[in-house]
Amino acid sequence: MNLILISLAVLGVTGLVAAVLLYLIAQKFKVEEDPRIDEVQEALPGANCGGCGFAGCRALAEACVKADSLDGLFCPVGGAPTMTKVGEILGLAAPVTEPKVAVVRCNGTCAARPKTSEYNGERHCDIMHSLYGGEADCRFGCLGCGDCTRACQFGALSINTETGLPVVDEEKCTACGKCVQACPRRLIELRKKGPKNRRMVVLCRNEDKGAITRKVCQNGCIGCGKCAKECPFDAIVVENNVAYIDFEKCRLCRKCEAVCPTGAIHAVNFPPRPQKPAEPKPAPAPAPVAAQADAKAVEPNVEKEVKA
Repeated sequence: MNLILISLAVLGVTGLVAAVLLYLIAQKFKVEEDPRIDEVQEALPGANCGGCGFAGCRALAEACVKADSLDGLFCPVGGAPTMTKVGEILGLAAPVTEPKVAVVRCNGTCAARPKTSEYNGERHCDIMHSLYGGEADCRFGCLGCGDCTRACQFGALSINTETGLPVVDEEKCTACGKCVQACPRRLIELRKKGPKNRRMVVLCRNEDKGAITRKVCQNGCIGCGKCAKECPFDAIVVENNVAYIDFEKCRLCRKCEAVCPTGAIHAVNFPPRPQKPAEPKPAPAPAPVAAQADAKAVEPNVEKEVKA
């Protein structure tokens, strides 16, 4: 009995000493945390999507509190209103940032890019991309397995069953960039929404030469350079046999769209172009004077013959 009591006493004293030591160590190495971090975190949407470039909303809140300026710090999910709240908490000016949206740079529909093989493995784009070129002959086009749709936390992406391509719901898209990371062929890009949500974009990333591109996809960019020559703002460059429109320089004149021979350039959210009025048909030319005189000379003879 005494042995049991001694053992309990020793354990109790050991636990007490360990607790005191842990407390002293915690007090020695404790880090004071700014209470504003919790306030900023509450102002953030809590999506923890990583679109801001940090591990989550907590990490972004810590970065905002420690920073002297909010430049370069932005929550794509909450947008400008959220960053305005953060700025009010910290007494800093929120930077003005234009909203962005995800754009799928591929227009290789099922009709334009027919399948030449069938894939029976696991339906994941990264797996298919690693194993072989895809069910169509285009080595750069969308694989259509929906990795981007599964990566999106906001339901902004879906696969169009008719075209086989992802479709972005601009109202739901927060430009978090998860779909950009999920696409193994780098087909998805974040671009500025533009004035009235209008923008010009080349829906192709095929880097093959024009003749090869036309064989595998009717809608692909052939790198002819007509769009770059037509653009008055030097907003288009052709590199690796494919054109790219710089949305910072583009002024939405749509001249490039008109000269593209394959329809690879798309004007998004523009009203339809007004149709030209039909040209009036030219009036028939009057008969020559000599012909009119001959006709008058013949008419009386015809009447006399009829009376007779």
